[in-house]
Amino acid sequence: MPGIFSRTPKSSEADAIFDPKGVIPVHVGIIMDGNGRWARARGLPRAAGHRAGTKNIRRVLAESVEIGIKVLTVYAFSTENWARPKDEVNHLMRLISQSIQDELDDLDANDVRILHSGRMEGVSPSLQDEIRYAIERTKDNSTITLNVAFNYGGRAEIVDAIKKIMQEGLSPEEITEETVSQHLYNPDLPDPDLIIRTGGEFRLSNFLIWQAAYAEFYSTPTYWPDFDEQELRKAVAVFQHRDRRFGKIKDTER
Repeated sequence: MPGIFSRTPKSSEADAIFDPKGVIPVHVGIIMDGNGRWARARGLPRAAGHRAGTKNIRRVLAESVEIGIKVLTVYAFSTENWARPKDEVNHLMRLISQSIQDELDDLDANDVRILHSGRMEGVSPSLQDEIRYAIERTKDNSTITLNVAFNYGGRAEIVDAIKKIMQEGLSPEEITEETVSQHLYNPDLPDPDLIIRTGGEFRLSNFLIWQAAYAEFYSTPTYWPDFDEQELRKAVAVFQHRDRRFGKIKDTER
């Protein structure tokens, strides 16, 4: 039965045009996928893809500010990524550390608030210190929040929230969805409106699985290093054409 499982977007989405005066997602999460394939297509080592992908965050962050997005969460390193080859993991750790050193002054000067979602276990003490310093230094900035999901897993976040709740001694009757939300890594952040995955896959991959319950999902075959300003606007344009009902129905459908 051809077509039933087609991944081709509906024509209305494929032709969607970004409206700068339309609804803008407050919080956008991005699963930055395709760095390795981008490098392989160019005959380069995977490390080159990761470097290009890291540099691309600045471009997308700047365009997010231009569009009016207030929170950008990027999936930088998952709890599952520790299973990758040791050399690649070590390179990613160095890359994250170097990025903080290279970019922090400029991010702070441009009023970017930096947050971290994830566990610190397994992360070197020096990198932990760099992350905490970046968060503390930019805590009063307000133009946009860059939330870096590093050593992050959606299930791990929920487990950690449950542990905090138990430590507070709350009874089962006191635990609500709001209680869980308040014990997540960054409870002050709004839930994401739009989740973007680059590289052509259609999986959440353990990314913001609690918060993304009603997020719109957008997948593009474009590899992350090539995901530029126009690609971001395409994703937001599709979001603007979605009908978000949150489990409800329109009055006209009653």
